[in-house]
Amino acid sequence: MGIRFLRARRPRPGQALVRFGLACTLSFASIGLAEAQEPAQPPVSSAEAPAAASLEPARVDPSITLRGSVWRTKTGIVFLKTPVGMLTFSSKTTLKDLRASHEVLFWVHEQNSVVDIRKKSDGSLVHRYLTGPMTFGADVPKTLRWWTPEGEETTHFGTQEERLGAFHEGDLLTVEVDEAHTVVGVHDLQYDLQISQTPPSGSQAQLLLSGTVSKLKSNFVFFRTPVGLVMVNSKIGVPQVKVGQPMTLRIDNQQVTVDLAPVAAKSSRNSQVPTPSLAPAP
Repeated sequence: MGIRFLRARRPRPGQALVRFGLACTLSFASIGLAEAQEPAQPPVSSAEAPAAASLEPARVDPSITLRGSVWRTKTGIVFLKTPVGMLTFSSKTTLKDLRASHEVLFWVHEQNSVVDIRKKSDGSLVHRYLTGPMTFGADVPKTLRWWTPEGEETTHFGTQEERLGAFHEGDLLTVEVDEAHTVVGVHDLQYDLQISQTPPSGSQAQLLLSGTVSKLKSNFVFFRTPVGLVMVNSKIGVPQVKVGQPMTLRIDNQQVTVDLAPVAAKSSRNSQVPTPSLAPAP
């Protein structure tokens, strides 16, 4: 039976770092950018969001739902403030026109991700990026199917047929689509998420990640998840853990929950049972 801990929001946040790859050559085990290590951020404005941004408790693992506002930009990198900390996007092929007047909505759903960049003033779309396994449309040729928070979306190849021809069904890739559901670009896109606080009152954030503790260092717990290596400061509510222990981190608005499972007992060194081998017989 697992052990469940619940920690309410604390006024002095800890720090945590999680990096995810979001390009067609996803890198899931990378470490966050040092430049993203900022102090706790104030609540992000929740003005005028699409209906899809309304949150319910996360049930899919892994999953993330966040809203961010542009803090600053540099060549190929955009830093955003979110209710849980700093979210950083990097790309060599796009994100060259993000401004402080833009807002970012960000979702992760298993292997799928969606990034919406909209104007704060009227909610109009600036960019929309879809990431996931390449899945062809079932009935209409030259189309792709994607998970989105609004439901399954079908997009047309548009002028990107040649670029898309370099991929095969099941390959992970990132495309940009317009409001007519047409692919207008194939991009590399990566992101880093630094969890440095529990969400302030009035903000919206959802996160559900499970993994296994792989390392303990000072106040930090490293645990490996399906989307990468997550570094969490125990001050956000992580109890004492051991290497090899399964752990699940859930953030639902202002609430942080950590679930722990018992560590599996190690086999005796004197055991006479031979270790199975997958090596072929000579």
